[in-house]
Amino acid sequence: MNISVAGVAEKGGKVLIALRKPGTSIGVKWEFPGGKLEEGETPESALVREYDEELSVPIDVVEKLCEGGFNNGSKKYRLLAYSIELKNENFSKTEHQQVRWADISELKMLEFPDSDRIIVNYLLSR
Repeated sequence: MNISVAGVAEKGGKVLIALRKPGTSIGVKWEFPGGKLEEGETPESALVREYDEELSVPIDVVEKLCEGGFNNGSKKYRLLAYSIELKNENFSKTEHQQVRWADISELKMLEFPDSDRIIVNYLLSR
């Protein structure tokens, strides 16, 4: 099974979300930054790499928050979501058109891919 990871940064009752640029596999939707595990990576090292590639921001991975299954086309994935801490907020948007802090209650009104709905539902149910 394919594994995807996502990092959830929280600050003052808000979470960091990013809006994908047009033309990506999930379209123009909000997401918790992350991506697919590469050969030989741990989920934690994949998150560090993805945050560096997508936002040019170093992170510390704190703990696993939740996980769940989803499909992307005909492929099955397992999403592992982790709490992370940003080492700075000097974002460089390579994959995203916008990065912002959102109130957790606001998440239910935004469009997320199925994979990230797992995290949204977790955050809303805490």
